Amino acid sequence: MDAINNFLSAMIPYTEWIMLILLIGGGLFLVFKSRFLPYRYFGHAVAITAGKYDKKDAKGDVSSFQALSAAVAATVGLGNISGVAIAIYQGGPGVVFWIWMTALIGMCIKFYSCSLSIMYRGEDSDGKLQGGPMFYITQGIGKKAKPLATFFCVAGLFGFLGVFTANQFTQTFMNVVNPEETIAALGIFNWKLLIGIVLAVITSFVIFGGLKKIAKVATTIVPFMVLIYFIAVAVVMFSNATEILPSLKLIITEAFNFETAVKGGFWGLVIIGVRRAMFSNEAGLGSAPMYHGQSKTDEPVREGLVAMLGPFIDTIIVCTLTAIVIILSGAYLEAESNGIIMTLIAFKKSLFGIGDILLMVIVAAFALSTLFTYSYYGVKCLSFLTNAKIGKFYNWYFVATIIFAAVASVDLVINLIDLAYALMVIPNMIAVLYLAPKVNAKMKNYFLKLKDAKS
Repeated sequence: MDAINNFLSAMIPYTEWIMLILLIGGGLFLVFKSRFLPYRYFGHAVAITAGKYDKKDAKGDVSSFQALSAAVAATVGLGNISGVAIAIYQGGPGVVFWIWMTALIGMCIKFYSCSLSIMYRGEDSDGKLQGGPMFYITQGIGKKAKPLATFFCVAGLFGFLGVFTANQFTQTFMNVVNPEETIAALGIFNWKLLIGIVLAVITSFVIFGGLKKIAKVATTIVPFMVLIYFIAVAVVMFSNATEILPSLKLIITEAFNFETAVKGGFWGLVIIGVRRAMFSNEAGLGSAPMYHGQSKTDEPVREGLVAMLGPFIDTIIVCTLTAIVIILSGAYLEAESNGIIMTLIAFKKSLFGIGDILLMVIVAAFALSTLFTYSYYGVKCLSFLTNAKIGKFYNWYFVATIIFAAVASVDLVINLIDLAYALMVIPNMIAVLYLAPKVNAKMKNYFLKLKDAKS
């Protein structure tokens, strides 16, 4: 494993600068090119998500709300609990500010990419309607761009594994329950392996049921688990109300304190923020368009507006709440491990000594919902590279890697995901930027119709 980790660590610097330019530079280009229109219609996006504009006869398999729930289920998870802790561990409290900036830009990126997922839908070898980067690359740019779509899918075979989730849930369980001491009498020699096997079995029951079953489970779990997490965080913040503003002030001041924050100064701090924000909300990654491409709608801009809510929910709201709890509790000054342990310390200190147990329950729900949804992305990637029948075998590979991730080191898992994500961003953002004028034309017509309907 050390050899694999060293190889991944060596490869990451060559890709992260390209990723940074495409996400931040490309994202800012889209923000100004859109004339801030997606942000100005935020309220309209909420109304669409509530089902006000649903049409039963529209093409697709799931509603816009189900697509958003499934996409958010894959993003509102351990990236918001553990990912924020990793970011603060690596770059200090100031890195949260750069996570915010990346998320705001990411909202516009998701608007464009998920609009494209409806504009350029295709069919798999079984004749089922599909959407995603591989389809808007090949249909929007043309067949000459198929190598770009292939590159995206190959990277996706690794990037869409549930390894980070399985790894961080295992860490949580081992630190809270400590089974090696408390249940040693059972004679089980490798608890991490056992946890990986149990996670793999539970995941199998859902992911082999296909998209509709995944969407149904996601719409049930996501609102409930977010509510419980919000309540837990609200109790912590209420108990430490006087520390909230100082925590926010620390985030902003440390965002520009490049000497103490991280080796590498300004760009080192920004890169950490971009990495963790992308892991949190996946803007620019190309995953969300795969779900939103299945939505029952014939209006691309409408779906783009729904998708835009994703980064706002999982990064601007959930990540900020996690960061404040970690900072006001002082856990970021105590944790020596890279991962979920920092958040566990924060909750245990802030919730009457039982916060770590409550967080373990929340993490279990987050972990399972993420594992259920992520497998679908990989199936679509393998289906595009081969055919729909072979694509379904990705689930077996996905389940097997859950067991591997449970026993792997957190550094190996983070390096694998960071590299795979950077490689996926490159072809996806190239396509989104190339096809942006097509979205702008659709957007102009849509908002003109909306104004006419209101007048």
